[in-house]
Amino acid sequence: MAAISVPVLGRDGGETGTYDFDGDELASAISKQLLHDAVVMYERNKRQGTVATRSRGMVAGSTKKMYRQKGTGRARMGAKRTPIRRGGGVTFAIKPKDWYTRMPRKAVRLATRMSILSKFQDGQAVVLENFELDEPRTKLAADRLKSLGLYDQSALLAIDSHDPLTWRACRNLEALWVRPVGDLNAYDVLHQRQFVITVAALDALLGRVDQRLAA
Repeated sequence: MAAISVPVLGRDGGETGTYDFDGDELASAISKQLLHDAVVMYERNKRQGTVATRSRGMVAGSTKKMYRQKGTGRARMGAKRTPIRRGGGVTFAIKPKDWYTRMPRKAVRLATRMSILSKFQDGQAVVLENFELDEPRTKLAADRLKSLGLYDQSALLAIDSHDPLTWRACRNLEALWVRPVGDLNAYDVLHQRQFVITVAALDALLGRVDQRLAA
């Protein structure tokens, strides 16, 4: 796979350098089927499945027939709880269902890396020098996104580790999701239009942390 080169943006949105890496460091190819399966898995696992309706055996009422079966001149009628009467139970009652499904761990990790690679190939990835904020204020985070031209777009910000200050500053921005690089998954990456990642997070993702510290 061809090498990928993306500009590194500073605090004011200007270029401060470039970040080069080989696409094979993330994935050798992109499988649409694997990405589809991963997204379906995450969406299924978000479903609660707690919906339920009451069958004829769960509603109040006697099981005795409403009136005798013959001699009345009317059609036969069952108990009060029959589904054809008002207040009766549901014919095919819905029961709680467990929607949970899973994929092999290696497949889930590969799908995450493929989704990130697709963002770089589609030009929807932005690499930042850092996303450090002086205070946990939403306005500072919003101004930072405006300088990058991403304020009016849905974006996923990947940082190298959990940062309470960054999370507090960004939690009121509905279109912005913040995730540590170790918590990334294919659903979050593909759900948001723009993928924003810091240099430190990208180093950790590609396994370059030790090399960078040694240099």
